[in-house]
Amino acid sequence: MTRNDEPGAARPEAADPHLTESPLHGETVFHGRLLHVCRDTVRLPDGGEATREYVRHPGAVLVVGLLDDPDTGAGARVVVERQYRYPVRQVMLELPAGKIDPREPPWACAVRELAEETGYQARQWARAGLIHPCVGYSDEIIEIWFARHLTAGPARLDPGEFLDVGTASLAELDAALASGQLTDGKSVAALLWLHRLHRGEWHPDWQAAPVATLADEPHPPA
Repeated sequence: MTRNDEPGAARPEAADPHLTESPLHGETVFHGRLLHVCRDTVRLPDGGEATREYVRHPGAVLVVGLLDDPDTGAGARVVVERQYRYPVRQVMLELPAGKIDPREPPWACAVRELAEETGYQARQWARAGLIHPCVGYSDEIIEIWFARHLTAGPARLDPGEFLDVGTASLAELDAALASGQLTDGKSVAALLWLHRLHRGEWHPDWQAAPVATLADEPHPPA
């Protein structure tokens, strides 16, 4: 999947022209360290025009780190985090995740984020799929990765980053979802993949960690 680098850039012809909006011109309203806010004028399917405001995001990964029984997920405990999220003003229960750095492959980000946030390194990885968490106002894509055969180690949090690392069973995550303690969208989506693994509906293509020491390497330059 490709993205245009600039707002207002022409996009490939869509498969559903009766639904497609075509960008006419656009502007960057705000350019931040993480997010860019854009405003585009688009041509509607009926020939009219409209304004679309949206956030451009570099993309992210989420990691489902399996402990105990990494072959089927049955009885497995999953690495989880609790972190204060300022926009919602509360501590959130989440699975490890993080932003993809410039020119960083998603699998490399998964290896790096798991090691930095939790201290765990995995011998095997499998890509589950991707999600668009907020299509109404952002182009963000999050790739979901599974990791198994974990080895514990020291976390290396960024300056100003504070979180608690723990583990939870599938049943505990289900209970947290039912009680409203687990509301983070990307983690809820990953829970669906964990259930598919547990039921034998998904057979991951496990691969060795791409680069064993990648998590120790510096981030790519911006």
